[in-house]
Amino acid sequence: MQKLLSPAAFPMVLALSLMLTPIAATHAEDYPSRTIHFIVPVNAGGPNDFVARLLAKRMQTLMGQPVIVENRPGAGGNLGTEYVAKQPPDGYTILESALSHVINQNFTTKLRYDPMKDFVPITAAVSTPFVLVVNPEVPAHNIKEFIALAKAKPGTLNYASAGVGTPHQLATELLKSMTGTKMVHVPYKGANEIIPALLAHQVDFTIIATFGVLPHIKAGKLRAIAMASPTRSTQLPDVPTIAEALPLPGYAMDVWQGVLAPAGTPKAVIAKLNQTITTILKEPDSVTKLRNLGLEPIPTTPERFGEMMKSDAVKWAKVVQDDGIGVH
Repeated sequence: MQKLLSPAAFPMVLALSLMLTPIAATHAEDYPSRTIHFIVPVNAGGPNDFVARLLAKRMQTLMGQPVIVENRPGAGGNLGTEYVAKQPPDGYTILESALSHVINQNFTTKLRYDPMKDFVPITAAVSTPFVLVVNPEVPAHNIKEFIALAKAKPGTLNYASAGVGTPHQLATELLKSMTGTKMVHVPYKGANEIIPALLAHQVDFTIIATFGVLPHIKAGKLRAIAMASPTRSTQLPDVPTIAEALPLPGYAMDVWQGVLAPAGTPKAVIAKLNQTITTILKEPDSVTKLRNLGLEPIPTTPERFGEMMKSDAVKWAKVVQDDGIGVH
């Protein structure tokens, strides 16, 4: 039989409960009181790393504590992401995530974390405009001509990607399914191999982030056909979107980066991180630096970022399933 507390014990229990409540509240109010570790699950030097370092530098100033960026690459970002999922939910380890965070589960059965349940959103950070580009030998100058060519010669146009399950492939597979065209996938080992292949005319086209291909478009070495993103790019304002130019309502490859924390992180801590990071993303200097790389700041509430993640998880899981390109 369970023992009941004696009347004499009630004051002690009450005092203890009153002591514990302020401790939890004070922890959130005092956050941060030590170093924050900002994990980037890919190699240094890319756009994810750039965004994390831009944020970390200003976070350190605004929050008054060191913010250290740590690159933990491997397994398409899964190793670094798993590391963060297993850290204490106290706001001292956060993750620079990307669209692949909600896509990777379709391409492996070995994930040792749940991309939705094991994390809590802090904010979306930036959107990376993607553009469909062709090498100059392809006889198409706009998206209507391009799709007409694909339909006239099914299975002859080939496209480069950074590998199975990458945004380059998913954007093209979505375009194929929505237009009823057939094109051949040529996967490379990474995004750094795509542009040389296009310049050497080894492949016909790709759908790729603007920041890497922009100099070649301006030099006339590659031709921009249409933006795959939901809106036009500030760096290519005269290039229409696929959705508007074809037209093809509903087509969009919205490649975002955002910041996540381990599930269970106190709401007050998430709120402070959100306020700090969104402030940085709205600062004129940050906006200029990001846009110079073709990145568009998109600060959000945690709730809005969570909605974006859920929506994209459903959208791309369907594309993967319909096209049969994921794990079986």
